[in-house]
Amino acid sequence: MSLPPELLDALDSAATTPRLLVTSDFDGTLAPIVGNPADARPLPVAAAALIELAGLPATSAALISGRALQTLRELSSMPTAVHLVGSHGAEFEAGFAHQIDTVLLQTITDALTAIAADKPGVAVETKPASVALHVRNASPADGDAALAAAWDAATHWDAHVTTGKAVLEFAVVTTDKGEAIDILRGEKDATVVVFFGDDVTDEKAFARLGEFDIGVKVGPGDTAARYRIDSPDDVAAALRYLADRRAERPLA
Repeated sequence: MSLPPELLDALDSAATTPRLLVTSDFDGTLAPIVGNPADARPLPVAAAALIELAGLPATSAALISGRALQTLRELSSMPTAVHLVGSHGAEFEAGFAHQIDTVLLQTITDALTAIAADKPGVAVETKPASVALHVRNASPADGDAALAAAWDAATHWDAHVTTGKAVLEFAVVTTDKGEAIDILRGEKDATVVVFFGDDVTDEKAFARLGEFDIGVKVGPGDTAARYRIDSPDDVAAALRYLADRRAERPLA
């Protein structure tokens, strides 16, 4: 497969930066979208390239996902060399970025569970800092009804709402993937950040990237990313290309 020439030029430049941070979303980016979220797995080529990047000098790698951290760890099977950030940037390996309102979290869980109860295919996913309502496997009528009921219920919650592909998520902490990138950038003193993402939840990360950073949108849709590719297979190819170029970089 062929990657856009302008993206290859940007990756060539990023490969020479003093301290590189390579980050990616998980679902729809490193791993193809599947009907059952529990079946999601990273493409082997993409996973191998990200792990290789994490092992190179002056190079860091991370996954930043809406998944709960423990779930992300299990599905990605990443070694400790690859940093994992779950719950849309709220959940780091060292703990949560902000305090959790457990009472509100339970209130939202109960309400969404009741909404989903009589709608086949509508699923509720509970996470340490949020609750998500998934309608990907529901009929259009049930999915629309569930989302509308959730929006109505949300008027009573002091929660941060995130919309994604066939999902509505309510978080009891206010953080996002852009903030997560800023935290990782600071920790690693990165001179260039590369981020791959496919969903509307990744747009806050793209918006936080700097002049010399590289944001890559996977698939269709409006985006703040400077570059676009078609699929997780293209993500794998781009990571492989970047790992090869970075490995060729002379040590300082």
